[in-house]
Amino acid sequence: MSSELAPQQGKAAASTDGDNRYKAVQHKLKTLGKAMDDATVELEGLLRNMRMNAGRSERLAVDIADAGLDPKFVHMTNSVSVALGGAAVEVRKLHETAQDVSGLAHQTKRTHSKLYEALDDVRSGRPETTPKPGFFVRRGG
Repeated sequence: MSSELAPQQGKAAASTDGDNRYKAVQHKLKTLGKAMDDATVELEGLLRNMRMNAGRSERLAVDIADAGLDPKFVHMTNSVSVALGGAAVEVRKLHETAQDVSGLAHQTKRTHSKLYEALDDVRSGRPETTPKPGFFVRRGG
């Protein structure tokens, strides 16, 4: 696992192009759900590494103190351990949020399918062109 989390440049998890056709929305929700699933896995690894490194730093501070080195090095190494521990708490919160968003994206995709798949099948099966979603609402006066 890489120790760096870097956003993919120029690539959104799901496009926000305003295309609200059934299949486009389903694809966006699927893409969002997968991106959040992937983020959850990455954050699990990051959290594990941060906790491990915090523990290593704490043990190193003890070793430095036992070796009789200058107390400022013990303090600095302890500070690293505390900072990593605090950051790990925040990464855990971010991980939980990513899990929640992932679950909601998958749930929304299922609900959207349940509500609109049959309508899309009817619209897609017609030889005639039908108005775009929202047409009657905008024209309704």
